[in-house]
Order: sequence, then C-alpha cells, then structure tokens
Amino acid sequence: MKTLFYGGSILTMEENLYAQALVAEDDKILAVGSEEEMRALAGNCEEVNLQGATLMPGFIDAHSHFSQMASAQLQISLDGADTVEEMQRRIWQFLEKNKPAPGQWVTARDYDKAPPFPTLEQLDSFAPKNPLVIHHKSGHMGFLNSLALEALDITPQTQAPEGGRIETKDGKLTGYLEENAFVSYLKKIPMAPPEQLLQAYAQAQDIYASYGITTIQDGMIVRELLPLYHMLLGRKLLKLDLVAYPDPDTYPQAQEELGKASRHLRIGGMKIFLDGSPQGRTAWMRKPYACGGDYRGYGTMTDDAVKQAMEKAARQETQLLAHCNGDAAAEQFLSCLEAVEGEYPQLKNLRPVIVHGQLMGLDQLPKAAALGAMISFFVAHVYHWGDIHVKNFGMERSSRISPARSALEQGIPITFHQDAPVIQPDMLETLWCACCRRTRGGMVLGREEQIPVLDALKAVTVNAAYQYFEEKDKGTLAPGKRADFVILSQNPLEIPAESLRSIQVLQTWKDGQCIYTRQ
Repeated sequence: MKTLFYGGSILTMEENLYAQALVAEDDKILAVGSEEEMRALAGNCEEVNLQGATLMPGFIDAHSHFSQMASAQLQISLDGADTVEEMQRRIWQFLEKNKPAPGQWVTARDYDKAPPFPTLEQLDSFAPKNPLVIHHKSGHMGFLNSLALEALDITPQTQAPEGGRIETKDGKLTGYLEENAFVSYLKKIPMAPPEQLLQAYAQAQDIYASYGITTIQDGMIVRELLPLYHMLLGRKLLKLDLVAYPDPDTYPQAQEELGKASRHLRIGGMKIFLDGSPQGRTAWMRKPYACGGDYRGYGTMTDDAVKQAMEKAARQETQLLAHCNGDAAAEQFLSCLEAVEGEYPQLKNLRPVIVHGQLMGLDQLPKAAALGAMISFFVAHVYHWGDIHVKNFGMERSSRISPARSALEQGIPITFHQDAPVIQPDMLETLWCACCRRTRGGMVLGREEQIPVLDALKAVTVNAAYQYFEEKDKGTLAPGKRADFVILSQNPLEIPAESLRSIQVLQTWKDGQCIYTRQ
C-alpha cells in the first residue's frame, strides 16, 4: 500500500532539506522529491494533503523510563502541590475514589519541593491505613510513611546501601530516603496487578505518540521487570519502537530472553548511575554547592564498579549509558572510560553516552569528544529548574547547565531528552528550551549556550538515530528508511525560536500507519 504526502513543507533533515512530496510504501519510505515525480511514482494510492502543515521525521526519545512512565499512570500526581495540605487533599481524594484495602500500597509521584520535607507524622496522616511511597519528581529520592517503613523492615538501625541515605533525626526515622537506598527499596514494593500495568503501558505509548515520538527508551530495566516485558510482547502491545537498557547484572538475561523477541523491542546496551539530582542536591560536584559548607553531593558507584561495567560492555560489544549530572560524576566517567579504552579500544566505537550531563564543565568536553562519548542533555532543566539551580550553584555554574553549543563546537553529536516521567516527553518544549534557555522566572540562563533551531531538530532526529545505531533506518526522510513521521502545525525553521513550544503535533505516523491524530 502506497501513501502520498503533499501540500505542505516536507522537512527531510537530509542535505537537501526540503521536498515537495513523499511516497511511503507499507512501512518504508519509497521516494522523496517533487510532487509531479512522486505522483507519477505513487499511481493509485492513498493521499494525505498536509494543508500547509510540516511533515518531518518522527521524534526519537534519547532517554526516558518507559516502565516508570507506565507506572505513573496508576499513581497520584502531586505536581504543583505546594503545601502539605494540598498533598493531603490529593492523596485523600485518591483514597476516597479508589478505596484501596487496608495494607494495600499507595504510590504518589511528582513531589518537587525543596526542604523542609513532610514529617513522618504528616506522611502517616496522608494514608493512615496504607503503606505510602511518594516519589520526588527527580526520581532520585522519596518518602515512606510508617506503615511502608515497617513493611520494608526499615528501622533506625538499618544500614543504607553505599551511595544512598536513610535519614534519621534524634535516632528516629524521618521517612526520607535518597539515591541507592530509595531505589533499592522500591524494588521490594509489590507491583500493581498485571492487567492494570499492561493497560498503563498502552496509555504511556499514547502519551509519547501525542508528542510526535516514534522511538522510545526504557532507561533502566531491572530483573523484576522482565516478566512484564514478556507479557507486553505476548499481547503484542508495543506499537512504538522501544530500546531498553538493563543494568549490567540483568543484561545477559535480558539479551537472552528479549534480544530477538520483537521488531519493536531491542536491547540497546547497559545503564549505570554515577550520581543523583541537581535540584535535589545529590548531584556529585567538583566544587561545593552554593548553599554554604563543603557539601558536594556524592557518587553512587566506586571507580572499580564503573570500570567493571565498562569492561563488561566492551566484552559484550554493547553500548553503555551512564547517568552523570554533576561534573565530579562526569569526571569519574571520563577517567574510567579513558582507562578502560586503553585496554578495550573498541569501547570508543560503541558510542558510550553521558546521560543528562547537566553540570559538565566546559573543560571536560574536549576529553569526552576524544573518547568518543556522546552526551544526551536534559536541556529542559533550564526552564523547569533553572531558577533553583541558580540558588544551588550560583549564576556562573548554572548558566553553563546543559552546555549544548559548547558540546557542538567540540564535534560531539548531542541529543536531547525529557527523562519521562520526570517531565512529560514534550519535544517541542525541549526544542524551545535549547534555543531560548528561559527559566520559569523568565530569565535567560546561559545565552552563550543557545543553539540554532536546525541543530536542536537534529538532536531529536538525526543525532538520536545515531545514538541508537539506527542512522540507516531513522532520523531523516530518505528512500529505504522507516516511515516514521510527525506532522506539525508549523515549520519550526520558519517561525521565531520563542514560538517553538506553540507548535502543535497534528499527527504521528509509525511504520506507515497513523497512530495519533490531534482532536
């Protein structure tokens, strides 16, 4: 079945940037060119009149957490809940509506306030009969009420795992956990019933598609999630392409069980975490935070553990993604990478990725380029938490957050992401952030790191396909590539950069089929 697209701007992202028309046949692009040529080639076919809209390659999510995005659809959102009273109101509203049985776990997400945090007494009042876990929006810390602490056998004497913290005050638990402590205990919390989770996975895909995204990522698969993936595949619920990254211990099993399981699922490599969150003040820094004292955050892995993961990736000839927010974490990653590449030079060709790279120093970028490391920037941090970063790091450091222009000048093929569900996977907002760098308060933060719109578009198409080793199949509109498209209400290259986030996604096409239409 052939489909002819015409009547608008066709942005190819190739050297010849524009075309008048495109013909797709089944799940591939057949040809791109003039309308006259494409009509002659298409013959009797389905026609899509763009009516002045812009067709371009589907957006590629360079980093998010698909499973967490799905789980988020079953959780209470505390986004914008600025007071304890508002948190309580939303949780009570959920309890009243859903009526979970006493002892059944309740989960909330998107808490995004700085200290002082809710007390244990307040947490207990939110859900007096249910174990309650509240995820901080960063995903790196959270809160447990007394019933949850008891269910997980956490006491004031419990030793936190290395690279994590279980907070106590005056010898008593506060309910606050961060980094490896929070993440390790999350694995012990019972998952929602399978049918609910499978429905949530479908809802999550619809959300990604509504933002024009056709390839997504699960940026940390643990062993406990493998049975869910088998169910996803068994029900054939994946309609977007999914690239999954298990932790190094889970990788062999995931590759064996899921490596060739579906056209829509691919094990992309391994994922490790080297530090925490800048807005949560757990990112690992070379110099102290601006809030006083010598506090610099902390790392979550030893050098030996990082090197072992890199060596394992090299031996398996697979990609390694490393979460690094602070410049000390980036320094650890680069130093370890340099050492391991000395023994395993093939690692350089496996396109290792620094994920987030928020506070990388400009002095670290040449070394990243020399070692073949890519950087996937969470550039929307500038808008969502830029004002907080100024308080945490001062103007000089915060203005260099997500140094996209400097990385491009070093020849590093950068990508952008939203770390969903940390924020919604809104690519157009991210493009606006990269080009304009405005904070919520309206300040331009790091004008010298603004980039042209075309470079921002490449970060979520051409470069993102390259990050996934899929540049032959995705990222541009060319014959033989996958028929993955997004149709936008306006051409991003023909409007002021300040207007980018006003563009609407009209349709999303995956493998030649329309999977989303704006209502």
